[in-house]
Amino acid sequence: MPDLRDSFPGPFSTSPHAEAIEQHTADWLHGFPLVRSPSELKTLCNITAQGVARVLPAADRDGVFLCADLFLWLTAFDDTHGETEGARDTARLVRRISQCVHLLAGHDEPAGEAGVYTAALGDLLGRFRERATPTQYLRLTAHLRDNLFGILWEAHHLDRPDEVTLSDYCAMRPHTVFVRTVMATAEVMLGYELTEDQRASAAVRELEKAVADLAGWINDLASYAKEADRGGPTPLSLPALLIRHRECDLEGAFRLASRMCEDQASTARLRITELAADSKNALGDHAHAVEAVAASYVWHIGHARYGHH
Repeated sequence: MPDLRDSFPGPFSTSPHAEAIEQHTADWLHGFPLVRSPSELKTLCNITAQGVARVLPAADRDGVFLCADLFLWLTAFDDTHGETEGARDTARLVRRISQCVHLLAGHDEPAGEAGVYTAALGDLLGRFRERATPTQYLRLTAHLRDNLFGILWEAHHLDRPDEVTLSDYCAMRPHTVFVRTVMATAEVMLGYELTEDQRASAAVRELEKAVADLAGWINDLASYAKEADRGGPTPLSLPALLIRHRECDLEGAFRLASRMCEDQASTARLRITELAADSKNALGDHAHAVEAVAASYVWHIGHARYGHH
């Protein structure tokens, strides 16, 4: 595993509402039963609540509750419909995603018969409309569509990982790990908004890309052993692609991936320091927000959900 202590040493700031978030997510899942297994529900509520508590340590109670519910929904949808059934029945996954995209496009009612996932998404979108500016809401729904496309893309390739190039995988991985959506929700809950010129600046783009890559790659390293133990095709992840494209063994792939993670963490830290130098504008707010996003992903790979490393 990469050594990220120089760039993101911890301990990471945590919301005072952490325990309340966990209880809230369990209550929300009783109203929208996305997860059937009690043990899976407990684990998912814990990692989601504690992760969001580190993304938004200074956000208000309702804000962290809403963000936790959203990422609970995304993770449960991916686990249930993406990884579990998506590779077996891609057409069915397409139908499920199309119902969600219908809601994301602004329609109040889902296309076709509404299931628990579309009902839960409708609840989430209504609550986000009350908190976000119109531009923030459009950006958030665009990222959610990217997430759903990423889930579909991954499901399509799970049984045929040899068809995926390293560059394609690196381009898609931020969408399947939801990291840019996390950044978008942080802007909403922390009450700042970048101008288009600020968002297009080299410093912001480089910071966001570094954290997006880091989030996906450390997740791949942490989950590789657990995914490999499932049997079947080689996991669709960075180490497997490095083995094929860089002609190295698994140990060499892990060393190379760890260096890649450390490089991105260093880049992120440099850009955070640069942008946070003026803490009185939105760029400083954004730097601190993205720093907390990175910290949350660094924290969460040590969670029991990932099994053994």
